[in-house]
Amino acid sequence: MANADHGGRTAEALGPAGPGARLLAVRLALWAVVAVLAARQVAAVLTTPNGERLTDLETWVGPEGVLHVNGSLYDSTEFTGTPFGGLVLKPLTRSAQAALGWGWTFGSLLLVVALGLIAARALPQPVGRRTSLLAAPVAISLLMLSLPVRNALWLGQTSIIPVLLVLAGCLAVRGERGGGLCVGLAAALQPTVLLFVPLLWFTGRRTSAVTAAGAFAACTVLARAAMPHDSYTYWVHHMAGAGLGGEADARANQSLHGALLRLGLHGPLEISLFLLLGAVTAVIALRRAVRYARDGQSLLAVAVTGCAAVAVSPATWQHQLLWVLFAVAGRVGGRAPDRCVWPTAVILVTTLPAGMMLPNMSPLHPLRDNAVLLAALAAATAVPFLPRASPYHRTPIATEYAPQSPARLRRRPSAPFLRRVLTRPNLLLELLLLRVTYAAYQRVRLAATDGTDHGGRARAERHGQNVLDVERFLRIDIEHWANHAVVRTGWLRNFFDFYYESFHFLVPLTVLGVLYWRRPADYRWARACLGFATLLALAGFWLFPLAPPRLMPALGVIDTVHGVQDFSKPDYGTLTALTNQYAAMPSLHFGWSLWCGVVVAAVAVRWWTKALGLLHPFFTVSAIVATGNHWVLDAVGGAVVVGAGFGLSYLFQGPRAAVSARPAPAPERLPAAGSR
Repeated sequence: MANADHGGRTAEALGPAGPGARLLAVRLALWAVVAVLAARQVAAVLTTPNGERLTDLETWVGPEGVLHVNGSLYDSTEFTGTPFGGLVLKPLTRSAQAALGWGWTFGSLLLVVALGLIAARALPQPVGRRTSLLAAPVAISLLMLSLPVRNALWLGQTSIIPVLLVLAGCLAVRGERGGGLCVGLAAALQPTVLLFVPLLWFTGRRTSAVTAAGAFAACTVLARAAMPHDSYTYWVHHMAGAGLGGEADARANQSLHGALLRLGLHGPLEISLFLLLGAVTAVIALRRAVRYARDGQSLLAVAVTGCAAVAVSPATWQHQLLWVLFAVAGRVGGRAPDRCVWPTAVILVTTLPAGMMLPNMSPLHPLRDNAVLLAALAAATAVPFLPRASPYHRTPIATEYAPQSPARLRRRPSAPFLRRVLTRPNLLLELLLLRVTYAAYQRVRLAATDGTDHGGRARAERHGQNVLDVERFLRIDIEHWANHAVVRTGWLRNFFDFYYESFHFLVPLTVLGVLYWRRPADYRWARACLGFATLLALAGFWLFPLAPPRLMPALGVIDTVHGVQDFSKPDYGTLTALTNQYAAMPSLHFGWSLWCGVVVAAVAVRWWTKALGLLHPFFTVSAIVATGNHWVLDAVGGAVVVGAGFGLSYLFQGPRAAVSARPAPAPERLPAAGSR
């Protein structure tokens, strides 16, 4: 939230006295975003029919809820809180259901706003004026977009309250006894919060630590006196909550205990390993948190401790993972381009479902199933956050830019701050960008097919007939002729099938890889052009789903790659679950190949390399038509979006950099995290 800008400059005042018109406009726009997100959350919860929203709250305090009827709170697995939490919630059972739903939703949103304000005020000093003015709305927006907050609002959970109590006790409340009381109450609601007691003790706030431990003990004893059977069940039988709620090995349980169970470990071995790993994680995290707190990075210290609490809890459900998001307060990396990698990774992990972060491939399942846990463990034990004494904490190594080339058109580039960078971008950030782009493609794919992989067939076939009519009018309807001509020639059919299946991803990735390693400035230019073209193509897939010739049964085109298809249950090999079969217009097969040809022709030195680059789109357009996978007009559409991609890059960034230097040498070794 408080990282230095991309050019390596500190976030100082942007102008003369006063925030300035531009900064004020940005600030108002960010607060408007906060208002829109809050309204969206309220609408999403309260417009959903009863029985489908606030389900956990309804289960607890509804007419038949576990807090309303006689008997134990834990007769079922619906209630997962502590006995003290049940004791606090019991008075709410007298509230009317509708009033409780409205009050709970708006109250939770106010708690989120308070969280963002406290986090923004706790940024390590000194903080520039731009950061201080913009941090609060940015923090609140990120919180509202995060999965833990959205999940807590949807279910009616109490998980925001312990986080707010801890942040208030550690960062906002004046007086050690008041701060300790907040932490103690939070621990009574979520026992792993007790990890903050040693943090308070070792950072010199011993009165707060003693008060927190005393408040936790008093609340627990009070619940024991009021509900002795429930207290025994929770603290002894369930071992601090283990086994409550869903299955412990479910993917939603993002704790070390859940991860070990998912790996197939059970019994005494799993319990022993969990206790050992939990103890090691807690010790390492507390040592780091104490170091960051003494360094003046109190928010980071709280985040590191909270991430450790996520890992060591027997069960950590999605609505309890809010601690991970606060780890964006830490700064990592000496170069300005590397500064955004850690916050980007944290924001993606906490705002996107795990299935969108990683592909659904068996070797990646351990990473996908434990994505948030791995982020929490990394923040707690491994990520080398910079100490404030580091020369790179406020001023990272500046980015090296290419000289601005003169543009032939006036007023270009229109976004001069997007200058051509000479240094190689961070590879992890590039991979995250690639994955998010594919996740967007998946969403567009479902939207284009009426929400299902096999939906929207009639609409796509109707569009296919429209395209065929246009081609017949233009007399370029050669798909049937080309397809059958290739089918009659065995070696030609094999060649085009191989070319279609093998080079669509291989050649663009190869071009990007070579440019990334040898020509960083050209890599950024080529990647921007490809990104613009792909975004425009996604809009085309969404607005105009189109069946290719091979999926038009009346046309008589033979699917040379996949064979005869059962249109009720089509099978396209390994790509069945990865691609949208009705994403024919525009053709990214041809569009990406044309992009490759233009880029190779532009950056290659030898004439034969340029010629090979230009042959690739020629072979690709022949393959997509001959195999029945695209119409001729699809290739025209692909050429249009690629041309628009190059045009938008020129519009925003100006011409391609006149020089393409090798990346600057690696910076000197940074001081160890926490060193003086």
